Amino acid sequence: MWHEYANQVSCITTLTESIAKQVKARLAEADIFTLAVSGGRTPIPLFERLAQIDLPWNQIRVRLVDERYVPVNHPDSNEALVRRHLLQGPAEAANFRGLYIEGANVEDAVDAANAEAEAIDLAILGMGEDGHMASIFPNATQFSAAVDPHAACYLHVTPPEAPHERISLSLAALRACRQLALYIAGENKRKIWQKANQAATVALPISLLAADTGVPLDVHWHP
Repeated sequence: MWHEYANQVSCITTLTESIAKQVKARLAEADIFTLAVSGGRTPIPLFERLAQIDLPWNQIRVRLVDERYVPVNHPDSNEALVRRHLLQGPAEAANFRGLYIEGANVEDAVDAANAEAEAIDLAILGMGEDGHMASIFPNATQFSAAVDPHAACYLHVTPPEAPHERISLSLAALRACRQLALYIAGENKRKIWQKANQAATVALPISLLAADTGVPLDVHWHP
């Protein structure tokens, strides 16, 4: 479902309220809520707003949709970004587990992530200018594996142009989430989404979610 807002503030306010509502509804019938989040600059204001919301954070697991396989002290680390902008204030009580393992190679880290994989209640996604979501890039070496319907939860992805090896949720894992929220901004991202929403194509990985009517996906956009 498409949700359009006049500005960033109204978008973040409504999306935060939606996340809080989903958390409370799920925790009324379950002990744990698992939230998977993406990195990048776009979600930072959302993270900072969400971090201050009064929620039972000790019952919330925060996981990563994907990670650049770099140490946590690296400026491109998604774990570092989430710790800095989301796991603060009330949200500091959340249970967090990253994907990077000090001293381990990326394949061993993927194996560890899959051994500990959990059902995800809500994944917050972004979308790149090339239509990628998570780290499922078009033309990536492992693209076919990433979109295989029988893929494991996490896999190793080598982006064709973007820096760093990645660990990413697979398309199958994204489809298995109870709910997906895509947060995008700007006119160009709107055009990309509109194109992706017309038909599934491997040239725009996000279209593989958009075209799947069985996927519970809400798109939140502001200029």
